[in-house]
Amino acid sequence: MGNERLLEYYRLFEELLRSMTEIDGFDLEQIKKALAELCKLFRISKGTTEFYKSINHEKTGKGDIFVGYDNGEDSIEIISRRIVTKTMAVVKCSAYMSKNDEPLSDVEYEKVDLIMKTLLSFISRNRLQSVVEKFAFYDNNGYRNVRSFIRYLEQLNEHNQLYGKAAVYFNLRHFTLINREIGRSAGDIAIRNYFTMIEEIVGEKGIVCRVGGDNFVAVFDDELLEDVLNILKGVPVVYDNNSNKRIMVSASTGVLRMTKNFVFEEAGDIMDRLVTSSQTAKMGGKDSIVFFDDKMEVGKEKRMKIQQLFPIALKNEEFKVFYQPKIDIETGELIGAEALCRWFRDGKIVPPMEFIPILEQNTDICQLDFYMLDHTCKDIRRWLDEGRKVVRVSVNLSRKHMMDVDLLEHIMEIVDRNNVPHEYIEIELTETTTDVEFRDLKRVVSGLQQAGICTSVDDFGMGYSSLNLIREIPWNVLKVDRSFLPLDDDNSQSTRSVMFKYVVGMAKELGLECIAEGVETEKQVKILRDNQCIFAQGYFFDKPLPLSEFEERLSSHRYKIDASENE
Repeated sequence: MGNERLLEYYRLFEELLRSMTEIDGFDLEQIKKALAELCKLFRISKGTTEFYKSINHEKTGKGDIFVGYDNGEDSIEIISRRIVTKTMAVVKCSAYMSKNDEPLSDVEYEKVDLIMKTLLSFISRNRLQSVVEKFAFYDNNGYRNVRSFIRYLEQLNEHNQLYGKAAVYFNLRHFTLINREIGRSAGDIAIRNYFTMIEEIVGEKGIVCRVGGDNFVAVFDDELLEDVLNILKGVPVVYDNNSNKRIMVSASTGVLRMTKNFVFEEAGDIMDRLVTSSQTAKMGGKDSIVFFDDKMEVGKEKRMKIQQLFPIALKNEEFKVFYQPKIDIETGELIGAEALCRWFRDGKIVPPMEFIPILEQNTDICQLDFYMLDHTCKDIRRWLDEGRKVVRVSVNLSRKHMMDVDLLEHIMEIVDRNNVPHEYIEIELTETTTDVEFRDLKRVVSGLQQAGICTSVDDFGMGYSSLNLIREIPWNVLKVDRSFLPLDDDNSQSTRSVMFKYVVGMAKELGLECIAEGVETEKQVKILRDNQCIFAQGYFFDKPLPLSEFEERLSSHRYKIDASENE
């Protein structure tokens, strides 16, 4: 190999290396150009590289084949190199020569071999980088993940491009029910199509990522916000690509707009604001879209304070049991009560709405529920020991308990430790909407029934699985939510009146004890009588009472139903 060709080789090889090792990334066109010149220099008629994710993929030919150079001549393979990476991927590099060309000399063969080994190293390294990128910044379903979102925010901040951006965190509403309705695989298609709708709006002006499950986050130019929110408010989405069957999909959404006053310290600050506003949207009923404002920061601090104070308050027994009577409206007899929690701190009552939703955000609520059950049982045991006429008392348990596989045992341990006859305890459980919770609810209710403990479904009609709930689970009591109870100005044909009539009728047909909540007027008592719903609870009779006052009611044990004479 003459000096002139050798110098040309060194020049081209240096150019190849430079193209592969640019600081900002490799230059593919420059690499191809250098390889083509090197092939010509060594009379190589064709050069190929192959990449397979695994040895099995190599055997079945499922991989990527790249032809770096081909002059079209009929040729034979003269050298091939193959490596298996640590991730078990396979990289191959092959060189071909025309049958009519002079074979490579030993020096030439050595140079071509070095070029091929360099290519193998370059390809395996960059493929590995691609795999790492995929694992780090994409989830198992191919969605960009929260790391992608954080990296994108940091890149925007680095280039001072956060101003004028909007970020959203959204949770698909009732998607467990949708999965139950159309099946999980069809649900996955619906999620992907919904995601794609938003991604097409955002385009190159932002990023859309999946946080996990049916939770997503996105950031994009503020000018696109209205179009994105129109999708998030609810649109029909195809879930069967063959028949174009559609289902309505909407989301609870938290929004953060990054104005000139916005100060970026770290990506977590943005996520915190988005999650806070999203949770508010999720709990806000009609307001499915909530924009973050500074007042929410105050709410966040308040939430953290409640969570910090809770263990101390529990230890100091600052939570007191109040009892709201349940009445037989035909006789005026006190037939039961509901145990309700009141928090006394520094001589004042902390309203339940200020701490119950916060405790519901984790398992703190479960500790409070067991505390309430324990203290209720202690009161019942004392009443029995004092010879009082005792009534059945219902205790609420949060849906959060459904995560506890030993819930039934925990309930029984508290009741039996206090030596309370089972007929004096009623466990109220709220409706649930997930398949897993539903199965657990059925197991717990059945176990309580076998133990002789009464069970009631709280707030019936507020959930989305009400009919399944009473068809498949053996409840004793159905509590009709106040939203079903007709108001004084409703006539007998109003929606409320008709629905109340049929809910009560259905409960009686199924052999369930039926009690109406939120009874506040004499006319509502008449409506209950007309519909043969004889058990009631509400301010018309009594508000939730502190222990001493409720014990007075236990002693008298009877109410006068006439409003003018009501105690």
